[in-house]
Amino acid sequence: MLEFKEVTIDDKNVFDKYLKDYKFKTCEFSFTSFLIWRKGCDIKYCIYEDALIIKKKDFNEKYHFMQPIGYSRESLNKIIESLEEYKEKNNMAYLFKDVEDEFKDELEKVYGDNIKIGEDVDNFDYIYLSEKLINLSGKKLHSKKNHYNNFVKNYDYTVKDLSEEGVIEECISASERWYEENNRGDIYLTYELEGIKEILKYADILNLKGIAVYIDDALSAFTIGEIVNDNMAIVHIEKGRKDVNGIYVFINKTFVERYCSEVIYVNREQDLGIEGLRKAKMSYKPVKLEKKYCINL
Repeated sequence: MLEFKEVTIDDKNVFDKYLKDYKFKTCEFSFTSFLIWRKGCDIKYCIYEDALIIKKKDFNEKYHFMQPIGYSRESLNKIIESLEEYKEKNNMAYLFKDVEDEFKDELEKVYGDNIKIGEDVDNFDYIYLSEKLINLSGKKLHSKKNHYNNFVKNYDYTVKDLSEEGVIEECISASERWYEENNRGDIYLTYELEGIKEILKYADILNLKGIAVYIDDALSAFTIGEIVNDNMAIVHIEKGRKDVNGIYVFINKTFVERYCSEVIYVNREQDLGIEGLRKAKMSYKPVKLEKKYCINL
């Protein structure tokens, strides 16, 4: 019987148990991601056949399951049969979304031509080499280096760690202020703001890293991320003043330099099909786009 419950910070130990041995490649399987979007994507979970089953909706209000975590080969068929039955009963659009390559390949071996697979292009994750983001080396990143140098030369700035006194509170205040300035009725910006406030509240428990940039003693940008395994870090949140030339390049480079130099890859999440965001993410020259798939039987 599938009985789902809401995700809260108290569930971190449960998720850690199942995710600790799963070397995920996308941002979707970070517990911090679940917490940020738990309300916006109505994320719920249950344990079934000793596997972690997560149900959520996408930004088009369509529900799906994420790939089960911790299943055995013996239990996979039973799990999928139960999920398929639940999907049909509840008129879900997809059986699975946010699927990574390894699970897709396994389903292809089991079900062959009896599955429909689509690439979820708008949700591909942008993956960068940390070394490139730190050094901004090469012709392709020359303009980024110029923006960085321009910021350093022209602004009286200070960088503070997220853990320093008062920084979290100031990040929350800045988030609220920028939300009021930029929101035009987008409900997901409301959910994002609530998610930012929640993960900052539990920053220590979530092992988050972050920096804030002050210009003339006023908070002007901040970023929040985490190291998720030996190879990869994820940048979850990056906010800044749009009127400050080079501030996004500066905070990106500085954050990776301080906290991500020991990992090979930095995941800067997806573009959601937003053209401006796609252009910005491509301008940093990702080493690859990590694919995600939609799957139905």
